[in-house]
Amino acid sequence: MGKKSDLSNFERGVVVGARRAGLSILQSVQLLGFSRTTISRVYKEWCEKRKTSSMRQSCGQKCPVDARGQRRTGRLIQADRRATLTEITTRYNRGMQQSICEATTRRTLRRMGYNSRRPHRVPLISSTNRKKRLQFAQSHQNWTVEDWKNVAWSDESRFLLRHSDGRVRIWRKQNENMDPSCLVTTVQAGGGGVMVWGMFSWHTLGPLVPIGHCLNATAYLSIVSDHVHPFMTTMYPSSDGYFQQDNGPCHKA
Repeated sequence: MGKKSDLSNFERGVVVGARRAGLSILQSVQLLGFSRTTISRVYKEWCEKRKTSSMRQSCGQKCPVDARGQRRTGRLIQADRRATLTEITTRYNRGMQQSICEATTRRTLRRMGYNSRRPHRVPLISSTNRKKRLQFAQSHQNWTVEDWKNVAWSDESRFLLRHSDGRVRIWRKQNENMDPSCLVTTVQAGGGGVMVWGMFSWHTLGPLVPIGHCLNATAYLSIVSDHVHPFMTTMYPSSDGYFQQDNGPCHKA
């Protein structure tokens, strides 16, 4: 006969406004299209409790994963970011009186803010080099842009002609993309490729030198003599430039 009895807060406010404006229940039915029972109930709730929000409790089955279950799920994710939905569900149900299905696990993870994403690929760095990089960053944190303009950066890199796409997926929240447990490390080896050495500064690009073999101390010193010294002399004639390499074994030689 009328519209749905579960009204929105706005619709309930319209009903209260119509009744307070002096319209009878019948007139309100004709104007708004709601049933007599709905209009009577909404207006009675407003008169007794001065509320226009729905007083009914939400329907449906109670979620089987409460706050304690969510904490358990969070610990499972922290322990193994790469676990599949099936594995998470199986591990959650161990020792639990009430088991859940994969659909419930998926809804719980989304409610907690977790999504399945591909991890960021970052270079493989040892703990020793991480400390050295942090020390370098801390010692130069007060440098200005003008200071960095005097630095010429260099490194060599191998470009692979082919590689295997070992894709994995992890569970993480939106702000956890750079968390160590959410990363996958990469190395610059494997498959055919070509290695080149290059350098650049704020002002310009330097030479790009192909390397036909593994870069050792002898080959590196030859590059320094043939390419680095001419570049630094040209770009920084006042000798105020810094040549920066990454402290690799052949570089330190």
